Amino acid sequence: MDAPLWIETHQPTIESLPQQQVRDELSRVVDEPMNLILAGPKGAGKTAAVRALAAETHEDPANDLIEINVDDVFSRTKTEIKNDPRFAPFLTGRSRLSKREMINHVLKESAGYAPVTGTYKTILLDNAESIREDFQQALRRIMEQHHRTTQFVITTRQPATLIGPLRSRCFTVPVRAPTHDEIVTVLDKMLDAEGVEYDGDGVEYVAGYASGDLRRAILGAQTTFEEHGEVTMTAAYEALGEVLLTDTVEEMLSAAEDGQFTDARNALDDLLIEDGYSGTEVLSDVLSVARSRYSGQKRAEIHRLAGEVDAELTEGTNDRLHLARLLAELGRNG
Repeated sequence: MDAPLWIETHQPTIESLPQQQVRDELSRVVDEPMNLILAGPKGAGKTAAVRALAAETHEDPANDLIEINVDDVFSRTKTEIKNDPRFAPFLTGRSRLSKREMINHVLKESAGYAPVTGTYKTILLDNAESIREDFQQALRRIMEQHHRTTQFVITTRQPATLIGPLRSRCFTVPVRAPTHDEIVTVLDKMLDAEGVEYDGDGVEYVAGYASGDLRRAILGAQTTFEEHGEVTMTAAYEALGEVLLTDTVEEMLSAAEDGQFTDARNALDDLLIEDGYSGTEVLSDVLSVARSRYSGQKRAEIHRLAGEVDAELTEGTNDRLHLARLLAELGRNG
């Protein structure tokens, strides 16, 4: 998908968020800034809600909203973290720090900077399902130290994994999955804004395909439009009804076997983030490819690893991390 993603170009306002309770809670936070935990399933719109809040509360949200994807950062190597242009200024001359120390230092320095406008800035810790307890303890201390100038917002699918002292310093906003009708309403407005020809059956099909995942619905609508120039029932079925991951999965597995883990992980990111597939869908296609690609002990090993990953995905934690571990094992045993 080469065009700008609609999920980026159509950021909602607080008033246009589909869930009434979220609109009510965030509207209150506009006038009473506080640390937040937004808890809800994948694709419910947690990140979009934080961006909507920042747009309402900051004159310069591009600079006063700092987004750190916890899944992404913790799965990186020290070198990748050090070379990230967002973090490099904080880590010059600090190559001897451990990865945990690097992340803590970046967070502490980010919290310590004065806001560009207004009296406070916002730091978003996105996808915090697997955040380690020692890092949570460090985060708690940073929150206490910078509570006057920094609002911390944590998004997670599993708030129970956060330590009590951290939860007690935040107000929790439950973010439920949007209903089918709410997704239809969002898609109708977005397609109208894009000037896309569509019909009700096409939008209904895309909403059903998304199964409560708003991000997946928007990506599905854009995919349908880019492939067929419209979002009708026929176009949506042809674009989404028999979606095949096989080509990308084949490339991903080949890269992993060749030890090109960065390429393999980039392909995984494309599937999970850009194309909007769930970890379960990707794992299912990995097994499908494995049945035709491997035999004997190698096939048995893939099924064993897939079984472990499937159990982890069922718990709802960090699809990217668990699938990346499978790829790393493939490379190690390749």
